[in-house]
Amino acid sequence: MKKQTVLITDAARSQDEQYRSRQIRYVTMMGARAACVILGAILVSVHPPLLGLWLIFCAAGMVFLPWAAVLIANDRPARSKEERAAAAAERDYEQAVLAQHAAEPEPVEYLTIDGEHWVSEHDRKT
Repeated sequence: MKKQTVLITDAARSQDEQYRSRQIRYVTMMGARAACVILGAILVSVHPPLLGLWLIFCAAGMVFLPWAAVLIANDRPARSKEERAAAAAERDYEQAVLAQHAAEPEPVEYLTIDGEHWVSEHDRKT
């Protein structure tokens, strides 16, 4: 009997797993595009009823599937509810810190450099 593994962490999937799943989605969608090309060629040679409508569907698949495949393949997985809550809490904390520092301006000391040569007290006596 096969043992079931138990997930004991709520960590996100590894980058390699995410990349592999995006690759599979991309190849699947591009395979569907190739199927649209082949189906369009078969339909043209067979001349079924409503040929124009079928060719429009095939052309739409050939045009829109590559665009959608690239968008989906480059998209990262959605963040979980806990990740969104943690990000919002971090953003709120950063805004509170920035607001606190903006409310209490620190005095700024500027360095003024004079064009004339400075002579120290020690140089004047000698």
